[in-house]
Amino acid sequence: MRIDVITIFPAMVRDFAGQSLLGKARERGLLDVRVHDLRDATTDVHRTVDDAPFGGGAGMVLTPGPVFDTVERERPPRPLFLLGPGGRTLDQPFARELAALDGFSLLCGRYEGVDDRVRTHLVDGELSVGDVVLAGGEVAAMVVLEAVGRLVPGVMGNDTSADEESFSEGLLEHPQYTRPAEFRSWEVPAVLRSGDHGRVARWRRAAALARTLEHRPDLIEARGGMTDEERRLLAEFTSDPDGSGGS
Repeated sequence: MRIDVITIFPAMVRDFAGQSLLGKARERGLLDVRVHDLRDATTDVHRTVDDAPFGGGAGMVLTPGPVFDTVERERPPRPLFLLGPGGRTLDQPFARELAALDGFSLLCGRYEGVDDRVRTHLVDGELSVGDVVLAGGEVAAMVVLEAVGRLVPGVMGNDTSADEESFSEGLLEHPQYTRPAEFRSWEVPAVLRSGDHGRVARWRRAAALARTLEHRPDLIEARGGMTDEERRLLAEFTSDPDGSGGS
């Protein structure tokens, strides 16, 4: 899996991509992250990549020259996405679509944006990480790298982990616990200590449904509501929240 990132702050992205899960995936050859510095395509002594906008206004805009030159010289994998508010919002299904590709590229905007000829004549589309304003696309690129990179086969070590996490089936993830079994009088649900793997799986599913209904009911609506089986499962553990079976 190859992901290219085009930016004026390459060290920021390289440092992030070299850490933790992504760094290990790169060392193992599972993930190829290449970062391109737009300033390498400049020709003036100041390595200028921005200019004032036509028509006036505050701030500066990334000029088209270095962007086009970088893409034409480096030939990053397509699709090439401009990180910006006008694109499809990144969610778990979109992350899975991207992870299924051989590669793609991200262009990080800065200042007041990028010359619109880049958007209309060079990139293949825009990609958004949400309706928030950022100083540049680098943080958004890191979000995409993290969300997509961890879904590449072999990166997580235990690939089933991704199937149980939030949004994997349109639900928030079930609660997680570790030792000690009792902490400040708060006990781990009995079912998780029972050794009954089938009942544990059922409890986790019910807990995920309950948590999603409480905190993100929009996710339940988006998946068309709950099935009759899910309603029965939720009712079962609502009357027995620790999964003890009444014992």
